[in-house]
Amino acid sequence: MPFLSIPRVLGAGAASGAAVTAYAAWEARQYTLRRYELPLLPAGMRPLRVLQLSDLHLVPGQRAKQDWVRRLGDLAPDLVIDTGDNLAHRDAVPAVLDCFAPLLDRPGVFVHGSNDYFSPGLRNPLAYLLPDDGKRRTDLPPLPWGDLSDGFRAAGWHDLTNRRETVRVGETSIAFAGVDDPHLGYDDLPAVAGQADRTADVRLGITHAPYLRVLDQYAADGYEAIIAGHTHGGQVCLPGGRALTTNCDLEPERARGLHRHPADSMPGEPGSAWLHVSAGLGTHPQIRLRLACRPEATLLTLLPRD
Repeated sequence: MPFLSIPRVLGAGAASGAAVTAYAAWEARQYTLRRYELPLLPAGMRPLRVLQLSDLHLVPGQRAKQDWVRRLGDLAPDLVIDTGDNLAHRDAVPAVLDCFAPLLDRPGVFVHGSNDYFSPGLRNPLAYLLPDDGKRRTDLPPLPWGDLSDGFRAAGWHDLTNRRETVRVGETSIAFAGVDDPHLGYDDLPAVAGQADRTADVRLGITHAPYLRVLDQYAADGYEAIIAGHTHGGQVCLPGGRALTTNCDLEPERARGLHRHPADSMPGEPGSAWLHVSAGLGTHPQIRLRLACRPEATLLTLLPRD
């Protein structure tokens, strides 16, 4: 084997690191639409197309992301579910509402995430791989999340911040429960506790961050599917998309995609639910990198049960 000098090894390592970083910067802009089907509706009902958007972390100058989101209006979904973290800049609200404009005339529901409330701060890009120390940066300048809520509500979307509400979408009645961001501890689980509305055609629990305490209550209360974001799918994953972290207490194996909760439960089992976690569309605005985890929105088609 030929002798490799230390400078040559270091140079090769630096070149490899630069190549991986360049790829991760490219992948962070490869917006993808995921599709799943869920058999949740009563027999004989027509399918319901639900578009989930999450974790845009939008800065006004991110034109490609805005254009891609705007084109989602061509899907003409029956319902839009926004699971928060839309903002990453104090001037982002008009940009969010503008790129959502083709969707705002559709029925919609929303909750907020921590990054809707507070400006992004400088951070170690690898800090998210470390164990959660429980500290939250609530000392950062606030963002105009109230203006975003006003814009969504003015369009007729339903604010599910620590609320239960039954919404009719076409011929389908949907019982919702929603909580404020659990990552900040803003969730008020007693406010939404209790058996889900059994008179509705389908029951959905909504949260930004999929903390186990929220998932457990929704499943126990009879919500048949839980819709969440926050995790970025792990954001920087191993080859094949294996997540290293979720930035909450959900295990990495369920960092994105469609699963069951509890993880070992079966459809139809009492106290269990489907869980969909979106990998979201954005990143921290100063660390626009994704690896083996492309940014995404999801089209969930609710189908009649057998």
